[in-house]
Amino acid sequence: QVQLVESGGGLVQAGGSLRLSCAASGNIFTINTMDWYRQAPGKQRELVAGISILGRTTYADSVKGRFTISRANAKNTVYLQMNSLKPEDTAVYYCHADPPTYWGQGTQVTVSS
Repeated sequence: QVQLVESGGGLVQAGGSLRLSCAASGNIFTINTMDWYRQAPGKQRELVAGISILGRTTYADSVKGRFTISRANAKNTVYLQMNSLKPEDTAVYYCHADPPTYWGQGTQVTVSS
């Protein structure tokens, strides 16, 4: 089993920045990819960014150039640096890891206009 704990969410004005953290514990040696997903009210959960154990990254088109995912393997932690935030970035952000699949409890990000 793997446990994921997110932190760093909050309320920020449009154009501002936040950094989310996700700390993994437990049987972490099984983990390859770690991702950030988000779910806004009334919408499906969507992939925001992902990073493999070798550092290969992927981003949703809506966040490219604004968000950066990084990973500190020694700390079993993945980060999501979010810059130039927009109101449409408002959502609950979830940390995810696989294989097989683990989810954190989520952290709220609210961007005011």
